[in-house]
Amino acid sequence: MNQLGYPPWVILHIPHDSSVIPSEVRSQFLLSDAELKLELQRMTDHFTHALFAEPHGNATVVRAPVSRLVVDVERFPDDAAEPMAARGMGAIYEVTSQLAPLRRNLSSMERERLMLTWYHSHHNRLEAAVSNAVEMYGRCLVIDCHSFPGIALPYENADSVVERPDICIGSDPYHTSLKLEQAFVEAFSCDGWRVAVNDPFAGALVPASRYRVDSRVAAVMVEINRDLYLDSKNFEPNSDFDRVAAAIKNYSINALGQCS
Repeated sequence: MNQLGYPPWVILHIPHDSSVIPSEVRSQFLLSDAELKLELQRMTDHFTHALFAEPHGNATVVRAPVSRLVVDVERFPDDAAEPMAARGMGAIYEVTSQLAPLRRNLSSMERERLMLTWYHSHHNRLEAAVSNAVEMYGRCLVIDCHSFPGIALPYENADSVVERPDICIGSDPYHTSLKLEQAFVEAFSCDGWRVAVNDPFAGALVPASRYRVDSRVAAVMVEINRDLYLDSKNFEPNSDFDRVAAAIKNYSINALGQCS
């Protein structure tokens, strides 16, 4: 396995591993403390920072500081452009993973404050990191770091009895070359893991200013099935966590070596 670490033109984007609900927004949620804890357990991409970015080598890490239940930085800011908004899960979720009411109705000022404080500030950091990489190295790769539950949640609108892959590689027709996609698929297949492309989730994130206009910015999404590393009863790392975490970083780095 490659031990050189991530190169400096890589951005590790970690949007969903926080379970923080700031005290000033707690009153927006309709759930009891116990219900909110359970929803956080269901929806958090547990330990993705540890899986992908410890250590992060020379890569830049852009990590959302609050839970996706506060604001989801992976959604389009405009509900009209966001397909999940039709299910009540645009940038500001209105329903839970079980499609039950999540929060009270918010005023336009409250929504604007959430977006300004947590969404736009996050994307400003991502924009700055990508701009810096492009300026310094003439290129950038955003690795969008996620995990997913072994059984589909109701909000996904997927068949919960269909077996899911161990690894999902997400790609974008503009920002993910076939060579890049194939390199990640081949690297993550080395452990005997079942690897799928754009299944159960699709796409790869880049800053809005670069989206399908700047070919110097590449992107790939890597989603890890939580059954590989997480104890489903207590949502803590399982006994295989360290091996899986080392493999994820090394396979990502090896894939980069194959397509640099």
